[in-house]
Amino acid sequence: MNIGIDKLGFYTSHLYVEMAKLAKAREVDPNKYLIGIGQEKMAVIPPTQDAVTLAANAAASIITKEDMEKIDLVIVATESGVDNSKSVAAYVSRLLGLRKDIRVLELKQACYAATAGLQLAKGHIALHPDKKALVIGADIARYGLKTAGEPTQGGGAVAMLVANDPQILALQDDSVYYADDIMDFWRPLAATEALVDGKYSAGIYLDFFAKVFARYQQKTGLTANDFKALLFHLPYTKQGLKALRVAIASLDPTKQAQLLAEFEASKQYSKVTGNLYTGSLYLSLLSLLENSTSLCPGDRLGLFSYGSGAQAEFYSGILQPKFKEALGDHTKLLAHRKEVDVLEYEKIFESNLKHESDRELDITSDPAQFVLAGVKENKRQYIKQ
Repeated sequence: MNIGIDKLGFYTSHLYVEMAKLAKAREVDPNKYLIGIGQEKMAVIPPTQDAVTLAANAAASIITKEDMEKIDLVIVATESGVDNSKSVAAYVSRLLGLRKDIRVLELKQACYAATAGLQLAKGHIALHPDKKALVIGADIARYGLKTAGEPTQGGGAVAMLVANDPQILALQDDSVYYADDIMDFWRPLAATEALVDGKYSAGIYLDFFAKVFARYQQKTGLTANDFKALLFHLPYTKQGLKALRVAIASLDPTKQAQLLAEFEASKQYSKVTGNLYTGSLYLSLLSLLENSTSLCPGDRLGLFSYGSGAQAEFYSGILQPKFKEALGDHTKLLAHRKEVDVLEYEKIFESNLKHESDRELDITSDPAQFVLAGVKENKRQYIKQ
């Protein structure tokens, strides 16, 4: 039985800020952002968007009425949850108009949780091959204005429809994972910005990749030569490049060049969006599929998932015969965004919902299908425009 990703959807805010302009405002060399971390633009998330609306907007772009009849499991992975009890998935299922006889839940393990959701969905479909599962990674990366982590912010959501006989990617039974209790990144309860030890976290990322990739090769007998592309969680694109260099160090120059070229295709969307946390790895997958010109059915893709705290997993998937027909074109979504200057970005950043019990938001400037209209008596007000 082939189980995997049948459809892929992506959504991010209609606003962005140029990284070169942000660098100048912070009085640093623009190349520190453009080259040093490999980022060109950063999504700016208005208060009318949160993990719920981002997730719903991403999912709405791919699911059909036929899909809705077969979806009986909805998993939203996020570290930007809006409630300590109620799942984001519960809100999303209502907004999408899904059936009531379904399971809904929210997963959390930093940036890794969407991979856990994908593997759980795979197991569910193995038991119920006539059903489908909706897995969404939705997050808003926030470190605070004028902090060291500021240039690695961003936000958005990637939605994956998981099914038997998938159109895009068949997930293989070859996962290798590794976990440890590490304080490289965390966000205390009630805090809206994350805390991070940047250099330490970057080192842990590379260490965990080396561990799971070595174990994967021992377990499967496969090497980097067996992959058409290697995909990474991209908190910023330079981090994934560092991991790729570890993987290809012993390869011949021709194979190195080929994997580096595919990585360039995989980073196109992330470098102009920023960090999606749980959705980041799968945005790189979507970017590869929509921007590479050399992929073919049967190609094996390797995926490295990492979440601070920390959890890592490496696994592979096989491209399916009609994968190209199942893809969209998200370059249009990114191209039609509106630039905001640094002052406007800062104003928007500070205007997010905090702990207000009542607040009305102006939704007239947000073109999204699903928006957050405010909070009333501590209840978030989500609407479909």
